[in-house]
Amino acid sequence: MLKTPQSFSRILRSLGKLLPLMVKCKYRVLITISGSDPEKLGFLTAKTILYYDRVIRKYKRDLDKVSILYVFHDEFSEAVYMKNVFNKIVEEKAKHSRVKYIVYEISERYLGSTFDILIMDLTKDLKPNDLGRLVGIVRGGGIIVLITPNWEEWDKFMTIFKRNLTVPQYPNPRHIFIKWVKNKLLQHNGIAVYDADRQCVIKNFGKLQEVVEECHRIVVPGKRIFPQKVYEQALTQDQINVIKLLESLYEKPKKGRKKAILVTADRGRGKSCAVGIGVVGLITLLSKIKPRVRVLVTAPAPSNVQSLMMLAKQTLDKIGFGYKEIKRGANVIELRSEKFSIEYWEPINIPRLRGDIVVVDEAAGIHVPMLYKIWRSHDRLVFSTTIHGYEGAGRGFSVRFLKRIKEDPATTVYEYEMTEPIRYSINDPIEKWHFDTLLLDAEPAELTMDDLRAIEEKRFTYVKYDPEYLFSSKGEDELRQLFGIYVLAHYRNEPDDLGMIADAPHHIIRAVKLPSGRIVCALQIANEGPIERDIAIELLKGGRIPGNIIPDRFLKHLRIIEFGYTRGWRIVRIATHPEVQGRGIGTWALNKVIEEARENGLEWVGAGFGVNEQLLKFWLKTGFYPVHMSPDRNPVSGEYTVLVIHPISSRVKDAIIIANREFKLKLLESLPINYNDLEVEVARLMLDYGPSLIRDLVLENMFSNIQLERLWIYCSGPMTFEAASDLMHRVARVYWMLPSSKRPKLSRLQEYILIAKALQGRSWEELSGVLKVKTKVLMDEARSISCIVLEKLFKWSRDRLPGIKMEEYTGLPLFI
Repeated sequence: MLKTPQSFSRILRSLGKLLPLMVKCKYRVLITISGSDPEKLGFLTAKTILYYDRVIRKYKRDLDKVSILYVFHDEFSEAVYMKNVFNKIVEEKAKHSRVKYIVYEISERYLGSTFDILIMDLTKDLKPNDLGRLVGIVRGGGIIVLITPNWEEWDKFMTIFKRNLTVPQYPNPRHIFIKWVKNKLLQHNGIAVYDADRQCVIKNFGKLQEVVEECHRIVVPGKRIFPQKVYEQALTQDQINVIKLLESLYEKPKKGRKKAILVTADRGRGKSCAVGIGVVGLITLLSKIKPRVRVLVTAPAPSNVQSLMMLAKQTLDKIGFGYKEIKRGANVIELRSEKFSIEYWEPINIPRLRGDIVVVDEAAGIHVPMLYKIWRSHDRLVFSTTIHGYEGAGRGFSVRFLKRIKEDPATTVYEYEMTEPIRYSINDPIEKWHFDTLLLDAEPAELTMDDLRAIEEKRFTYVKYDPEYLFSSKGEDELRQLFGIYVLAHYRNEPDDLGMIADAPHHIIRAVKLPSGRIVCALQIANEGPIERDIAIELLKGGRIPGNIIPDRFLKHLRIIEFGYTRGWRIVRIATHPEVQGRGIGTWALNKVIEEARENGLEWVGAGFGVNEQLLKFWLKTGFYPVHMSPDRNPVSGEYTVLVIHPISSRVKDAIIIANREFKLKLLESLPINYNDLEVEVARLMLDYGPSLIRDLVLENMFSNIQLERLWIYCSGPMTFEAASDLMHRVARVYWMLPSSKRPKLSRLQEYILIAKALQGRSWEELSGVLKVKTKVLMDEARSISCIVLEKLFKWSRDRLPGIKMEEYTGLPLFI
């Protein structure tokens, strides 16, 4: 029969002394119970819950049941046994507790939920994303229990997360992230650590400063247009204020103008819930003047909008609106009735749909070009985003997107930042630990005038970082700067990315530092290749390999097996400080990476990214060849993913030249099918870069005599583009296959017409909208192209005699 050790009772007594302060100040505390015996761990966790359940009622007399979320991995027998030990004790002795048992795979569903206690079984895994998403669900006055392996052995414990970071060439992960987490647990107040194996207290809670927040009375606006019952769903004044702000969308903006509401908040402030409540307020009003109200909701994933949907349902129930709930798996994706619909769609779909209101939740998780498309496509919009937290993106959202729409004279922007947490105090010690551990509030260093002068003078240092140093007390400031730059420059950052920097054995970190020590460019690089012959053959057949993204795609799509035997670097991320982008820092850093790779005997440096004109020019400028592009747009970013490679060795250069030629040929053939919406300048850059597809002109291989006659008729005037579309398609293909020195000289606009009209098959109206040129001008320019091609390539002029003799017919041309 297990007994509670006196040493553990000390922790429970300390918890008891803190509980009145926790309730009064809405604080949470955290207890870490480490050990190797699942029975003992389950027993001590249950004793913690029994003690809390008994004592908390002295200070929360209106508490009915203590709500507990227990998260574990059910595929491990030890974890199941520990859960059963815990459950048996709690069921017998904690009659007023309600426990919900879930596995980590579905934990994302509980992001908007609230519990008194969270228990995380970390004995088999510590996935940073799990820590990021779950800690925030506990209300003030509650506790978090982390169950871990033996404290001394935990650092080097092979977790599921670490195992998934390994690749065949690097089978042993680093053991840095858990050591970092342990240090942070020891540094912060409000956290106790207990070693169950040695039955000793490693650390007690420490002192918590009493800071009682002023109790704000929620005041519903006297002048309002939403029903009172809508406002009654709010829990804080911040939420009231957001709901009031949404009233401004009731009146449709004048033609050509837009209204955009921006709601920002740290994690746990209830912004999504407030928007969900406000959306129902808009439906109650708009349904009186419209036969059906359509609200479009988007976010990086359906799970992001569940809090919004939950509060929308709650508000609809309160005001008596019936609806049907549509689910995709466990996620609600639509609330529908004859009068309205609230529909979730992936970001890529929003610009082509028509809605009365568009809500973009967790907007900082969506790539900025896609946000622009959504903004342009609708006139009443709500953008809500987390600034700091699991879904956060620092202040980059404001830097990259908000500035642009605020400068638009046709857009009225309403801004509101929520600061009041819903579940716990703004001074909560666990939120401080949470943000500090996962760098949820990391941002780049502020640059001085001296820094800007150093940048102008190119006084840079290329730094090779040891992850052990970065995750130490000495290197922490630089780690925060690095991660802060990643957060601002990239559209999706998660705690898992931090864990990958720490523990992925094939990843390395590089940076560009100024004389002041401030970092202005951050790089994350993955070692890839070589791949053993047997595995390479399996990849050619469609097999899979962890990591090794560039060799994998090269083998699957370009079929050159020798490339699999090479070794190179894939640049996972390269990001420049947002205040000094466009000043050559990234290019300087990229050249340094190539130089280092050459010194290390590597054969290539590559990268994959969501392609847009600016990014593609950056990579092409430094000698990277496009070799592959995904056949579909990413549903969140709305971009095609492109792989580019810079060759270092001569054998790899030969392979990449072949790959680039094959890629351009594939692109030419696919533009009318897969890529008919590819940005025109992106297509032009990729078709124009690298070696030509053919070296010499063989006229009889290009057009039959009859085709040339038809092209001449189009040039002369009687024929329309539509009647000559097959010929112009062939002209476009020939033009982009020729070396640039042998092409007829066309203007940039004419090149765009060849791509967008002759190859992609866009309508004149669409082309006019994209290129901002009148349709008549485009038609005239297209006709001019045919005349230029006939004159320069075939020496035909408009005044030649039409017609051919039968004996002059040379037969069908080769399809080149």
